[in-house]
Amino acid sequence: MKLFINSKKSAEELLVERLKKADQKAQRELYDQCAKKMLAVCRSYIADAHYAEDCMINGFCKVFNHVVKFENKGSFEGWIRRIMVNECLTFLRSNKTLIYVDDARISSYDDIDDELDELEFTFNVEEVLQDLPEAYRLVFNLHILEDYSHQEIAEALNISVSSSKTQLFRAKAKLKEIILTKKRVQNEI
Repeated sequence: MKLFINSKKSAEELLVERLKKADQKAQRELYDQCAKKMLAVCRSYIADAHYAEDCMINGFCKVFNHVVKFENKGSFEGWIRRIMVNECLTFLRSNKTLIYVDDARISSYDDIDDELDELEFTFNVEEVLQDLPEAYRLVFNLHILEDYSHQEIAEALNISVSSSKTQLFRAKAKLKEIILTKKRVQNEI
């Protein structure tokens, strides 16, 4: 008895094949499909829209130049997202605009997590994250959105693990403050 194996390729796999052949129409197609989402990724790391767009464009250039290295393991969009995040990190490191404070005295993060979990969040997440100071937002995004460990964040940003934990704690505390302020304003209207 022979088993029927479905050899049809997905639209994504076909697009990747075309991209690997440097097909300009495929490049345009990918850009049109992903640009909005990848710009949102870049904006979550870089507040200035113009710099974020520059990072996104540089990221797409890297995607097109290195797509041959994509091995069809995992999500292609996830692979692109990782390139965009790395491009943003490179930009931020090269501009040296971030200040990290190391505070090893923080021993428990559970209280702030519990408090954030209890808040009803009725605001645009991107908008609220943009209100965070850049260093806080960067560590928050890497840890919460990209699932980096504190060790990976420390290595990527050339900071200590303790600094990463401190920035995340402060980001969460600031988020709580921002949310509560927005709620008060919303209730006054």
